[in-house]
Amino acid sequence: MSQSPIELKGSSFTLSVVHLHSSQPEVIHKALQEKVEQAPAFLKNAPVVINVAALNGSDADWKHIQRAVMSAGLRVVGISGCKDEQQKQSVSRAGLPLLSEGRAQKIAAEPPAPVAPPVPDNAPAKTRIVSQPVRSGQQIYARNSDLIVTSSVSAGAELIADGNIHIYGSMRGRALAGAAGDANCQIFCTQLGAELVSIAGQYWLSDQIPSTYFGQAARLSLLDNVLTVQPLF
Repeated sequence: MSQSPIELKGSSFTLSVVHLHSSQPEVIHKALQEKVEQAPAFLKNAPVVINVAALNGSDADWKHIQRAVMSAGLRVVGISGCKDEQQKQSVSRAGLPLLSEGRAQKIAAEPPAPVAPPVPDNAPAKTRIVSQPVRSGQQIYARNSDLIVTSSVSAGAELIADGNIHIYGSMRGRALAGAAGDANCQIFCTQLGAELVSIAGQYWLSDQIPSTYFGQAARLSLLDNVLTVQPLF
């Protein structure tokens, strides 16, 4: 028997969600374009989910909204947050997939934490350490591990880790922790001035970082899937 030319498997991906508070395509396009221009390396051609929970009614022009999002440089994967059947049908008629963001999982009680197996004494440390300055245009990725940078990170540089990120120096580039989707990861920084910070797909651009923490020692984490920041010391 010949092997099938395709193989269908389940998987999971971390996607950014655009929450709409206006149904006017030109307003959406302008707002998104400004965001993409602030962090093009992170957002240009990025796949996104459009959440419409804040929109009223089903009279929005979904095809024009989709074109507005795409012309701003993003790629629409699907629509989430529909509040009623009429709105769902309107979205479906426009040829857009309907998605669920898994709110039921947030409401359900958390299962008991699994007991971690003992770590052998000779097991390698799951941490990547970078001692040199990270220059503009460089990208450092710590796969399945934490990332520690003991020097400065220039604007235009990018730190990515499946685990936590620690920066013991000036941080002016982009830091993306929990890149594999772990929402328990955190970012620790002694001098926060980042272009972008992200944990498990939830991100802030530089203008979204509270001004009281800019240039200060800070610790970023997710609380109920929302980015939060607090003093590091």
